[in-house]
Amino acid sequence: MSYAPETSVAPWRARLGAWMESAAIQRFVIAVILLNAAVLGMETSDALMDSVGPVLISIDTACLVIFVMEIALKLVSFGWRFFRDPWNVFDFVVVGVALVPAGAGFEVLRTLRVLRVLRLISSLPQLRKVISALLHAVPGILSTGALLALIFYVATVMATTFFRETLPEFFGSFGASLFSLFQIATLSSWETIVRPAMAEHPWAWAFFIPFIILAAFTALNLIIAVIVDAMNTLHDMPSVHAGAGKDHSDSSPKVPEEPQPDHQLLHQQIRLLRADVAELSAQLKDSAQLRGSDQFR
Repeated sequence: MSYAPETSVAPWRARLGAWMESAAIQRFVIAVILLNAAVLGMETSDALMDSVGPVLISIDTACLVIFVMEIALKLVSFGWRFFRDPWNVFDFVVVGVALVPAGAGFEVLRTLRVLRVLRLISSLPQLRKVISALLHAVPGILSTGALLALIFYVATVMATTFFRETLPEFFGSFGASLFSLFQIATLSSWETIVRPAMAEHPWAWAFFIPFIILAAFTALNLIIAVIVDAMNTLHDMPSVHAGAGKDHSDSSPKVPEEPQPDHQLLHQQIRLLRADVAELSAQLKDSAQLRGSDQFR
């Protein structure tokens, strides 16, 4: 991230900030992030901890020291401007959580250091495009989610009313029915719920089939359509402004683009106007020649 220049910043702090934001330092930090993520994954293996546990802990501690030094140097160089970057705030919180002493239920919080790998998103344009598409699709996803919640609510009340007495383990309460219907909507072992219901109520298919069509197929496809539409919109946006930043001084040959329909109409009108002007010029030339011949006579 580029920070706004301030006249009150000491030159040595400006040089330190430029060094911290240099490509070499950023690549080194990303490598440490990946190393720390791999070590955290290996620490979950009891066999590895028994064999090379002290080495993994030492590497983990060294990575934590590097993270603390990175945050400290950035705070010294940028001051309060450090907190203008949301990623810096995220790193500060994650490193602060990692400094929490182990034990007393805080060990789980220390594993949040692995989330620093998400900083790779800022360096990959394609990932940024995907994240932007997801953010643009949030309103449509929320609308589809509201529709899906309404379907689940109505179906849960109906299922609890229909099957409470015969299948209390699946539909004995509102919460149990909601969980059972969610399992059916994911199509994960749905037959273990639907078939016992149909054994007790042969007409149960008339309830479950429309629910599966609405919840599992229609709503899911709507969410996918919203995301795909957002990605297509963002994919077309750069092409609109692609020609704005081109250097027109480039003398390389360009392939002529096919004119749009409005341009074709304009070109046709210009050609007709040129033909009229040429015809008028020919008539004026003929008139001038006739007048000249008459004078000689």
